[in-house]
Amino acid sequence: MAAKSTPAKAATKKSTGTTKKRATKKTTTKRRSSVAGKKLVIVESPSKAKTIEKYLGRSYKVVASLGHIRDLPKSKMGVDVDNDYEPHYISIRGKGDVIKGLRKEAKKAKAVYLASDPDREGEAIAWHLSYLLGLDPKDKNRVVFNEITKDTVKNAFKEPRSIDMDLVDAQQARRILDRLVGYSISPLLWKKVKKGLSAGRVQSIALDLIIKRENEIKAFVPQEYWTIESEFKKGRSKFMASFYGTKGKKQALDNNEAVQKILGQLDKNGDFNITKVVKKERKRFPAPPFTTSTMQQDANRKLNYRTRKTMMAAQQLYEGINVGKDGNVGLITYMRTDSTRISSIAKHEASQFLHKEYGAEYAATKPVKGKLPEGAQDAHEAIRPSSVFRTPASIKDYLTKDQFRLYQLIWSRFVASQMTPEVLDTMAVTIDQNDVQFRANGSKTKFAGFTKIYDKTEKNNVLPDLSEGDVVKLSKNDPQQHFTQPPARYSEANLIKALEENGVGRPSTYAPTLDTIQRRYYVKIEARRFVPTELGEIVNDIIQEYFPDVVNVGFTAKLEEQLDATEEGQEDWVKVVDSFYKPFSKEVETAEAGMEKIQIKDELAGFNCDICGAPMVIKMGRYGKFYACSRFPDCRNTKPIVKEIGVVCPQCKKGQVIERKSKKNRVFYGCSRFPECDFVSWDQPIGRDCPKDGHYLVEKKVKGGKQVLCPNGDYKENVQK
Repeated sequence: MAAKSTPAKAATKKSTGTTKKRATKKTTTKRRSSVAGKKLVIVESPSKAKTIEKYLGRSYKVVASLGHIRDLPKSKMGVDVDNDYEPHYISIRGKGDVIKGLRKEAKKAKAVYLASDPDREGEAIAWHLSYLLGLDPKDKNRVVFNEITKDTVKNAFKEPRSIDMDLVDAQQARRILDRLVGYSISPLLWKKVKKGLSAGRVQSIALDLIIKRENEIKAFVPQEYWTIESEFKKGRSKFMASFYGTKGKKQALDNNEAVQKILGQLDKNGDFNITKVVKKERKRFPAPPFTTSTMQQDANRKLNYRTRKTMMAAQQLYEGINVGKDGNVGLITYMRTDSTRISSIAKHEASQFLHKEYGAEYAATKPVKGKLPEGAQDAHEAIRPSSVFRTPASIKDYLTKDQFRLYQLIWSRFVASQMTPEVLDTMAVTIDQNDVQFRANGSKTKFAGFTKIYDKTEKNNVLPDLSEGDVVKLSKNDPQQHFTQPPARYSEANLIKALEENGVGRPSTYAPTLDTIQRRYYVKIEARRFVPTELGEIVNDIIQEYFPDVVNVGFTAKLEEQLDATEEGQEDWVKVVDSFYKPFSKEVETAEAGMEKIQIKDELAGFNCDICGAPMVIKMGRYGKFYACSRFPDCRNTKPIVKEIGVVCPQCKKGQVIERKSKKNRVFYGCSRFPECDFVSWDQPIGRDCPKDGHYLVEKKVKGGKQVLCPNGDYKENVQK
């Protein structure tokens, strides 16, 4: 295979002079050997540094780079498209003192090790560090570990390797592709629509999925259908059954007329015969351990965590938490992974734990193996606790509420995956009278298996002991009218699942993608679901028309596969970028020439400016709509669009409580007389005072409905279902 072009190599050669730099490296190494210094280890974060330094001992000093220290410039493209897409990196603004400190430490150290995270981003950080510190990327100074535990970290330092340029190339190819798309389309949007807009590869597809779902909902036509739920009894036992059909064939009930016809065939007071009873034993197997995507989805569904919050808590658990006498400990394995693989050591430890705590019958001899999603790299293990013996209860006092709940979710999911299945006794019953059939399905847990630890999702529906030939009586019929429902809007969990199923994005991209489309106000969150904004629909229409490949799921998935192949050394990064950019650049030229300026018309607000008297209008801003004077920029008067909730401010007793939104688009409540009155509340005041202490009461959303409570004490009123 022909020698590959490497952005790292190209940048080093052209901007620094590779030969000269290596000569400096040799001189530096010689000087270091004569100085009795410590070995320097560089990681990304201070908490990770603190944990690792404890494990390595006094002969090592561990410092943090605080993430990336070099990147493409923000002020310009930073990619030379005429010279093999050579990236022009600069030190990130504000990182000067960090870089200066790292150089100072590296100069006096015996040796320098680069221990950033074990993925593409981490490899790129290591390469940038090696460049700025004058290290040779071919030297064996790169250390990686999937979990931050004493044995794993120490073993990793026994086998350092050189920087993996294939990983660096893959990361930089993605970075360059995203820069080419963003810095080509965004200026067009600024010029043709409004300033502050942006576009990106993955974010454009996420936005397109949300808008397509919204269009499906708008176009949906409900269809009527009916069900008949009936209660039967045998002796003193009662059970429910559903209408199935007639003469052994399933039958749909489209209207009330069809329902009445069926009911007319029945003799309510007559006997109903049990014509068929099927009893089986069914096993329900546990789910595999978490990948990044499934962790984000479960945390969203079960804990109501936003994706960014989940990843922040996971990062903290991975890098290390002080858990008392053991000090700082990394509690979970690396949290960016698309693999469900588990190491043999972890499996053995889980088996020991289950034998000791629950008994041999709960420990699986062959733990569940998850099916990898198409395109998964399997580079790291699944997300699991670094030690299964470190139970959530044992470390609860050392964790924040968010950390504890996420750790409990990860720990439970992993342990459950190593357990035996739940065993259920099931019964399917057919009830017949006058050729009308009803069916009832029941189940009863015979052996709990993994549900002993993990949340049980299926409820038992126990039927009485029934046999073929038995006679039962009808207690009542309950016909119900229904209408088919449109597809639900995407939640964060469902959108991540859709992106993963379509092969778009990778574990590290989901959180920033969802964050971006919300910050740009292309979508908003209503009832934990994504709703596209007018601005989002305008941007999506433009990209659909002029840049179809950017929102083409198949095209983007193929590009992800090419980036994965680059990581594995099977693709030349320049060819991957070139195959995308050449046709894309022609689309940019066509859009420049053909796209007309889109005027987002302002709506009249219905009142005049209190400064100059001109009509006020409703404008579209970064965080939604707001009132502004129509004489802007001559008059810059603006007002937020507020919603009164009909409650007098409990603090000043003069203003009205109004609904506002924070910069992160989160709803809160404040006084209309702000800044004269600084009353604010995350929960909605209800206009009543607490009977215990006179403090104002609020309505708070809780699982299953809403609850009225006193923020100042323990007074609560019943949840409204």
